Formats: sequence, C-alpha cells, structure tokens
Amino acid sequence: MTNQPTGTGSPASASSLQAGDIFYFVRVALFVWLLCTGYVLSQPSGQKQALLLRDTAETSPPDADWSDLPPWQKKASEKAAARYAETQEKKWRRWNDAMFERPD
Repeated sequence: MTNQPTGTGSPASASSLQAGDIFYFVRVALFVWLLCTGYVLSQPSGQKQALLLRDTAETSPPDADWSDLPPWQKKASEKAAARYAETQEKKWRRWNDAMFERPD
C-alpha cells in the first residue's frame, strides 16, 4: 500500500481544489460570454435586417429591362450567361456519370 494523501485531511489539497474551482467557473463564464458575443455579432441589427429582408423579397424578373446598357454589352452578357449555363450542364452531367456509373 502506498502513502498518498486523500484530500480530505490535507490542507494543501483543499486550497488547490478551491483555486481550481474558481478558475473553472471563470473559464466557463468566459466561454459563455464569447458564445453570446459571437451570436450577437453574427445577427444583423434592427435596421439592417429590415433592409436585407426587403431586398431579398424584391426579385427582378428574368426578362429585366436593360435599356441603360449599350447593345454590345447586353449581347455579351447574354452570350456569357449562355456559355456559363452550358459549361455547368456539362460539368454536372460528368459528375453525375462519375458518381452514379453502373459497374458492368
């Protein structure tokens, strides 16, 4: 049998236990405070939230009037959008074939 102090009769272990408890609660309080601060900062504040909701509610129709753009820019934009859609279609078709190919 070894001679190890049990903690109930040792004054040194009692004082270290109390100091550990104090630091534990400080760490927990700090952690909770950081979580709350992060949550509050991640939420949009009153006025900004109303503006964000209003902006997302107003969607432009697919055939938007681009009368303020020069004709060459409108044509280039339409061509770029069509090319992007074709490229994405090819990419997803290849991905779908690779992911769900049947072993024969």
